[in-house]
Amino acid sequence: MTIFYFNLVVVYVFSLCARYFSKVTSNFSVVAPNKIPATIALTSLVVIAGLRNNIGDTFFYMHSYKLKHFTLGDIDFSGDFGFDLYQMILQRISRDPQILVLITALITNVLIVVVLYRYSRLFEISLFVYITAGSYLVSMNGIRQFLAASIIFGATKYIMNGDWKKYIFIILIASTIHKSALVLIPIYFIVRSPAWSKITLLLILGSIFIVFGFNQFSSVLFSAIEDTQYGHYSNFQEGGANILRVIITAVPIVIAYIGREKLKLIFPKSDYIVNMSIISLVFMLISTQNWIFARFDIYFGLYNLILISWVVKLFSIKDQKLIYLSILVCYFILYIFEQSIGMGIIYKSVYINL
Repeated sequence: MTIFYFNLVVVYVFSLCARYFSKVTSNFSVVAPNKIPATIALTSLVVIAGLRNNIGDTFFYMHSYKLKHFTLGDIDFSGDFGFDLYQMILQRISRDPQILVLITALITNVLIVVVLYRYSRLFEISLFVYITAGSYLVSMNGIRQFLAASIIFGATKYIMNGDWKKYIFIILIASTIHKSALVLIPIYFIVRSPAWSKITLLLILGSIFIVFGFNQFSSVLFSAIEDTQYGHYSNFQEGGANILRVIITAVPIVIAYIGREKLKLIFPKSDYIVNMSIISLVFMLISTQNWIFARFDIYFGLYNLILISWVVKLFSIKDQKLIYLSILVCYFILYIFEQSIGMGIIYKSVYINL
């Protein structure tokens, strides 16, 4: 974990410097972080993730890239052909599988950091939580799906601007990498509604009903997908997600609800971020019954990174420092117990040895 702690320190320090030397925009609520230290923080994220050769399914993707020769004639265009085309292009550059990991880490982290740079109120808090809450690690474990999620996350401005045609076009591109991305099409029209509306209530109540009636819900769902490439999920037997994950997801949402009037004032387009975070909570609630549903949270959990950077500003000025420090301490403790003690993550690389 030494390399991950080093990465956390570098990313936090330079993203903090980026905000410290930032420029305040005309409405005095949104800041534009300094690009130079922000780029250094991004570089650390990319290099550490891009030069690994283990963690999750990394080995299998590298092994497949090394053994298989991707050509147009061999690509199955009825499947997730976008990822095969992507690998085919990379093989024209190099057959070294490290290039797959490095370029994927580059695309994934650039898209995520650019959105956080643009919409986060406290840039360093968003990046700190990105690492400590586990999303950064997940990007190294579920390479293909997280790549699709980052592409869609990069299109956040189209949600903000109500440009549904461009947003859906991006979703369709991402779905060629991982078909589960198609779930974002109906979601777009849900999140464009005001936060805390009847739709919000229905989403939360619906997820609670699904939790209590999960056996019936799962039998219907898995029957519907049994003939698809995701049919094997019906045999997934690794239990449900930890209830702590639900609490972690819920806390910023609860605070956003309590301070909803102030949030609307300082962040006028916060409704869309709040709605995405609520949908993240919905999937986390359902995933307590079967962990596989947490995979859908990959698409929505990234919006919590934006929301948590704004909830600090919902408190009085004298309390903001305490809330800020509390976020750092609580998420760092979570980071240690979950990734270091709980999972015992070990970083391996032929290029980095710390």
